[in-house]
Amino acid sequence: MKRPINTLFLLQSLDGKINPWSNNSLSQWREFGKIKGLREWVMQYYKLEQETDLYSLNSWKVMKKIWMNDENYNFEIYSEVSFIIIDSKHLNKIAVEKMASKLKKLFIITTNKNHIAFSLQKKYKNLEILYYEEKIDFKNMMEKLYKKYNIENITIQSWWSLNSVFFENNLIDKISVVIAPVVIWWKDTPTLVDGKSIEKMEDLNKLKVLKLRKINQLENGYIHLEYDVEEKTEIVEGIDVPN
Repeated sequence: MKRPINTLFLLQSLDGKINPWSNNSLSQWREFGKIKGLREWVMQYYKLEQETDLYSLNSWKVMKKIWMNDENYNFEIYSEVSFIIIDSKHLNKIAVEKMASKLKKLFIITTNKNHIAFSLQKKYKNLEILYYEEKIDFKNMMEKLYKKYNIENITIQSWWSLNSVFFENNLIDKISVVIAPVVIWWKDTPTLVDGKSIEKMEDLNKLKVLKLRKINQLENGYIHLEYDVEEKTEIVEGIDVPN
Protein backbone atom coordinates (compact mmCIF):
# COMPACT_ATOMS: atom_id res chain seq x y z
CA MET A 1 0.00 0.00 0.00
CA LYS A 2 1.36 3.38 -1.02
CA ARG A 3 0.66 5.91 1.71
CA PRO A 4 2.22 8.90 3.51
CA ILE A 5 5.09 8.55 5.98
CA ASN A 6 3.42 9.13 9.35
CA THR A 7 5.13 10.57 12.44
CA LEU A 8 3.48 10.48 15.87
CA PHE A 9 4.41 13.72 17.67
CA LEU A 10 3.32 14.32 21.27
CA LEU A 11 4.30 15.56 24.72
CA GLN A 12 4.26 13.05 27.57
CA SER A 13 5.35 12.59 31.16
CA LEU A 14 8.21 10.26 32.08
CA ASP A 15 5.69 7.48 32.75
CA GLY A 16 4.04 7.94 29.35
CA LYS A 17 0.99 10.02 30.31
CA ILE A 18 -0.23 12.66 27.86
CA ASN A 19 -2.65 14.33 30.26
CA PRO A 20 -2.82 14.68 34.05
CA TRP A 21 -6.60 14.28 33.98
CA SER A 22 -8.94 11.36 33.37
CA ASN A 23 -11.56 13.96 32.43
CA ASN A 24 -11.20 14.52 28.66
CA SER A 25 -12.44 18.11 28.89
CA LEU A 26 -9.28 19.26 30.66
CA SER A 27 -6.06 20.00 28.85
CA GLN A 28 -2.40 19.53 29.76
CA TRP A 29 -1.52 22.60 27.69
CA ARG A 30 -3.39 24.84 30.10
CA GLU A 31 -2.66 23.01 33.34
CA PHE A 32 1.07 22.33 32.84
CA GLY A 33 1.51 26.06 32.35
CA LYS A 34 0.58 26.59 36.01
CA ILE A 35 3.32 24.37 37.44
CA LYS A 36 6.81 25.66 38.08
CA GLY A 37 9.31 23.40 36.35
CA LEU A 38 6.75 22.35 33.71
CA ARG A 39 5.53 25.64 32.26
CA GLU A 40 8.89 26.07 30.55
CA TRP A 41 7.96 23.36 28.01
CA VAL A 42 5.49 25.52 26.13
CA MET A 43 7.81 27.47 23.84
CA GLN A 44 10.16 24.53 23.34
CA TYR A 45 7.30 22.28 22.27
CA TYR A 46 5.80 24.89 19.95
CA LYS A 47 9.19 25.49 18.37
CA LEU A 48 9.49 21.78 17.58
CA GLU A 49 5.90 21.73 16.36
CA GLN A 50 6.70 24.40 13.79
CA GLU A 51 9.29 22.06 12.29
CA THR A 52 6.81 19.20 11.76
CA ASP A 53 5.13 18.20 8.48
CA LEU A 54 2.85 20.63 6.65
CA TYR A 55 0.03 18.09 6.97
CA SER A 56 -1.15 17.61 10.56
CA LEU A 57 -3.65 14.90 11.55
CA ASN A 58 -5.74 15.44 14.67
CA SER A 59 -8.85 14.05 16.29
CA TRP A 60 -11.83 16.13 17.34
CA LYS A 61 -10.70 15.69 20.96
CA VAL A 62 -7.50 17.64 20.26
CA MET A 63 -9.41 20.38 18.47
CA LYS A 64 -11.91 20.58 21.31
CA LYS A 65 -9.12 21.01 23.82
CA ILE A 66 -7.85 24.13 22.09
CA TRP A 67 -11.31 25.69 22.14
CA MET A 68 -11.74 25.49 18.36
CA ASN A 69 -15.54 25.61 18.73
CA ASP A 70 -15.30 28.92 20.60
CA GLU A 71 -15.74 31.94 18.33
CA ASN A 72 -13.62 34.03 20.72
CA TYR A 73 -10.58 31.76 20.34
CA ASN A 74 -7.98 33.26 18.03
CA PHE A 75 -6.81 30.49 15.71
CA GLU A 76 -3.31 31.36 14.49
CA ILE A 77 -1.75 29.11 11.89
CA TYR A 78 0.59 29.37 8.93
CA SER A 79 -1.32 29.50 5.66
CA GLU A 80 0.79 26.73 4.11
CA VAL A 81 -0.30 24.20 6.78
CA SER A 82 -3.14 21.71 6.18
CA PHE A 83 -5.19 19.87 8.81
CA ILE A 84 -6.69 16.38 8.60
CA ILE A 85 -9.40 16.05 11.27
CA ILE A 86 -11.14 12.85 12.36
CA ASP A 87 -14.62 13.93 13.46
CA SER A 88 -18.22 12.75 13.39
CA LYS A 89 -20.27 15.43 15.11
CA HIS A 90 -18.22 17.46 17.57
CA LEU A 91 -16.85 20.28 15.42
CA ASN A 92 -19.39 23.02 14.86
CA LYS A 93 -19.75 25.55 12.04
CA ILE A 94 -17.52 28.05 13.84
CA ALA A 95 -14.68 25.54 14.05
CA VAL A 96 -14.89 24.36 10.44
CA GLU A 97 -15.11 27.91 9.04
CA LYS A 98 -12.30 29.12 11.28
CA MET A 99 -9.94 26.40 10.05
CA ALA A 100 -11.04 26.44 6.40
CA SER A 101 -10.52 30.20 6.18
CA LYS A 102 -6.91 30.05 7.39
CA LEU A 103 -5.50 26.67 6.41
CA LYS A 104 -4.14 25.73 3.00
CA LYS A 105 -6.44 22.71 3.05
CA LEU A 106 -8.84 21.24 5.59
CA PHE A 107 -9.71 17.55 5.39
CA ILE A 108 -12.65 16.23 7.43
CA ILE A 109 -12.74 12.44 7.83
CA THR A 110 -16.20 11.42 8.99
CA THR A 111 -18.91 8.75 9.22
CA ASN A 112 -21.60 11.41 9.59
CA LYS A 113 -23.41 12.09 6.30
CA ASN A 114 -24.91 15.22 7.89
CA HIS A 115 -21.63 16.68 9.11
CA ILE A 116 -21.68 20.48 9.05
CA ALA A 117 -18.68 20.44 6.70
CA PHE A 118 -20.84 19.22 3.78
CA SER A 119 -22.86 22.46 3.86
CA LEU A 120 -19.67 24.53 3.68
CA GLN A 121 -17.93 22.87 0.73
CA LYS A 122 -19.25 25.34 -1.84
CA LYS A 123 -18.04 28.27 0.23
CA TYR A 124 -14.58 26.84 0.92
CA LYS A 125 -12.90 25.26 -2.08
CA ASN A 126 -10.02 24.06 0.12
CA LEU A 127 -12.40 21.92 2.22
CA GLU A 128 -12.19 18.21 1.42
CA ILE A 129 -14.37 15.49 2.98
CA LEU A 130 -13.62 11.77 3.10
CA TYR A 131 -16.85 10.04 4.04
CA TYR A 132 -17.20 6.45 5.27
CA GLU A 133 -20.64 4.95 5.83
CA GLU A 134 -20.17 2.98 9.04
CA LYS A 135 -16.54 2.81 10.10
CA ILE A 136 -13.47 4.68 8.93
CA ASP A 137 -11.09 2.48 6.98
CA PHE A 138 -7.82 4.08 8.06
CA LYS A 139 -5.66 2.17 5.60
CA ASN A 140 -7.92 3.25 2.78
CA MET A 141 -7.92 6.81 4.13
CA MET A 142 -4.13 6.97 4.08
CA GLU A 143 -4.04 5.51 0.59
CA LYS A 144 -6.49 8.14 -0.66
CA LEU A 145 -4.56 10.98 0.95
CA TYR A 146 -1.45 9.77 -0.85
CA LYS A 147 -2.89 8.94 -4.26
CA LYS A 148 -5.56 11.63 -4.66
CA TYR A 149 -3.96 14.53 -2.80
CA ASN A 150 -0.24 13.71 -3.16
CA ILE A 151 0.35 13.85 0.60
CA GLU A 152 3.72 12.26 1.33
CA ASN A 153 4.27 13.10 5.00
CA ILE A 154 1.85 13.54 7.90
CA THR A 155 2.45 14.49 11.53
CA ILE A 156 -0.09 12.85 13.85
CA GLN A 157 -0.96 14.67 17.10
CA SER A 158 -3.90 12.62 18.21
CA TRP A 159 -5.46 11.04 21.28
CA TRP A 160 -4.47 7.70 22.85
CA SER A 161 -7.39 5.66 21.52
CA LEU A 162 -6.89 6.81 17.93
CA ASN A 163 -3.13 6.33 18.21
CA SER A 164 -3.74 2.69 19.10
CA VAL A 165 -5.80 2.27 15.90
CA PHE A 166 -2.93 3.65 13.83
CA PHE A 167 -0.49 1.23 15.47
CA GLU A 168 -2.91 -1.67 15.04
CA ASN A 169 -3.04 -0.91 11.31
CA ASN A 170 0.75 -0.43 11.02
CA LEU A 171 0.35 3.20 10.00
CA ILE A 172 2.98 4.80 12.28
CA ASP A 173 6.49 5.01 10.81
CA LYS A 174 8.21 7.41 13.21
CA ILE A 175 7.76 8.67 16.75
CA SER A 176 8.85 12.12 17.90
CA VAL A 177 8.11 12.58 21.58
CA VAL A 178 8.98 15.28 24.10
CA ILE A 179 9.31 13.91 27.64
CA ALA A 180 8.44 16.35 30.42
CA PRO A 181 10.23 16.03 33.79
CA VAL A 182 7.18 14.86 35.71
CA VAL A 183 5.52 11.62 36.81
CA ILE A 184 1.72 11.47 36.48
CA TRP A 185 1.15 8.24 38.30
CA TRP A 186 -2.66 7.85 38.29
CA LYS A 187 -3.85 4.71 36.47
CA ASP A 188 -6.92 6.28 34.83
CA THR A 189 -5.02 9.04 33.04
CA PRO A 190 -4.37 8.49 29.30
CA THR A 191 -1.01 7.38 27.96
CA LEU A 192 0.63 7.88 24.58
CA VAL A 193 -1.13 4.79 23.21
CA ASP A 194 -3.86 2.81 24.97
CA GLY A 195 -4.85 -0.25 22.96
CA LYS A 196 -6.26 -3.62 23.89
CA SER A 197 -3.81 -5.82 25.84
CA ILE A 198 -2.50 -8.99 24.26
CA GLU A 199 -3.12 -12.29 26.06
CA LYS A 200 -1.43 -14.88 23.84
CA MET A 201 2.19 -15.62 23.06
CA GLU A 202 1.42 -15.62 19.34
CA ASP A 203 0.41 -11.96 19.60
CA LEU A 204 3.90 -10.83 20.66
CA ASN A 205 4.57 -9.75 17.09
CA LYS A 206 2.06 -6.94 17.62
CA LEU A 207 4.61 -5.15 19.79
CA LYS A 208 6.23 -2.20 18.05
CA VAL A 209 10.02 -2.32 18.18
CA LEU A 210 11.68 1.09 17.86
CA LYS A 211 15.03 2.18 16.52
CA LEU A 212 16.44 5.26 18.20
CA ARG A 213 17.46 7.96 15.74
CA LYS A 214 18.12 11.00 17.90
CA ILE A 215 18.25 12.24 21.49
CA ASN A 216 18.04 15.96 22.10
CA GLN A 217 18.29 17.36 25.62
CA LEU A 218 16.15 20.49 25.82
CA GLU A 219 16.14 23.14 28.52
CA ASN A 220 14.59 22.71 31.96
CA GLY A 221 14.92 18.92 31.99
CA TYR A 222 12.90 18.17 28.86
CA ILE A 223 14.12 15.51 26.43
CA HIS A 224 13.19 15.10 22.77
CA LEU A 225 13.41 11.54 21.44
CA GLU A 226 13.06 10.47 17.82
CA TYR A 227 12.48 6.84 16.76
CA ASP A 228 11.84 4.83 13.64
CA VAL A 229 9.19 2.15 14.01
CA GLU A 230 10.44 -1.19 12.74
CA GLU A 231 8.24 -2.46 9.93
CA LYS A 232 8.02 -5.97 11.35
CA THR A 233 8.43 -7.46 14.81
CA GLU A 234 10.28 -10.72 14.38
CA ILE A 235 9.86 -13.44 17.02
CA VAL A 236 12.96 -15.54 17.72
CA GLU A 237 13.95 -18.01 20.43
CA GLY A 238 14.28 -16.46 23.85
CA ILE A 239 17.51 -16.07 25.83
CA ASP A 240 18.45 -18.24 28.78
CA VAL A 241 17.94 -16.31 32.00
CA PRO A 242 20.52 -17.10 34.74
CA ASN A 243 19.15 -18.73 37.87
